[in-house]
Amino acid sequence: MNDTIEVLLVDDHVLVRKGVASLLESHEGITVIGEAGNGCEAINFVRETVPDVILMDVHMPKCDGLHAVRVIKHEMPDVKIIMLTVDEHDEILFEAIKSGAQGYLLKKLTPEELISTIEATARGEVALSQAMMGKLLAQFQRPPAGAAAAGDIREELTARELEVLSQITNGATNREIAEMLNISENTVKRHLQNILSKLHLQNRIQAAVYAVREGLDASED
Repeated sequence: MNDTIEVLLVDDHVLVRKGVASLLESHEGITVIGEAGNGCEAINFVRETVPDVILMDVHMPKCDGLHAVRVIKHEMPDVKIIMLTVDEHDEILFEAIKSGAQGYLLKKLTPEELISTIEATARGEVALSQAMMGKLLAQFQRPPAGAAAAGDIREELTARELEVLSQITNGATNREIAEMLNISENTVKRHLQNILSKLHLQNRIQAAVYAVREGLDASED
């Protein structure tokens, strides 16, 4: 990723897009490279110009945000997507995360929270409040399709990967994990990629939910 975070805004309300764009453009290090009024426009834009982060509304005409997330993550899994919505319904949150979104934010957040969340998401970190993480932990009672059993995972993951997973579950950022384990941030990212591959999951939110549910902990034998 370049030093400048390239963002795509997707919302069917023009005034909302322009307001968010003005806010982001005033912050050094973030550039809005495009806008879209629905999910289909977003899909087409991403196929031509791949952004670092997408701010995606949920409810839009013609093609909603959840459909767009599924298509984009299937075709370009490295693109990071944050749902930015007024919808607080749990089922929308669950579907968005299961579809591969890196985060879920409500539009009542502050400008500072939005900018810091975009920066964290661009680094591969979680864009989810503790309250929403709690909802996910309560909802995901069964392992995701294709995921291995906890005992099998303990055998597949290395000791270092289990340490990284344990810290992810505690909400630590890549930088914090690197400092705690005395390794580089790039090494943390490589371990995270290995963890997601072995767990058959899409992002660190899903990994954290899975680990807590299955009782996976680096301190366990």
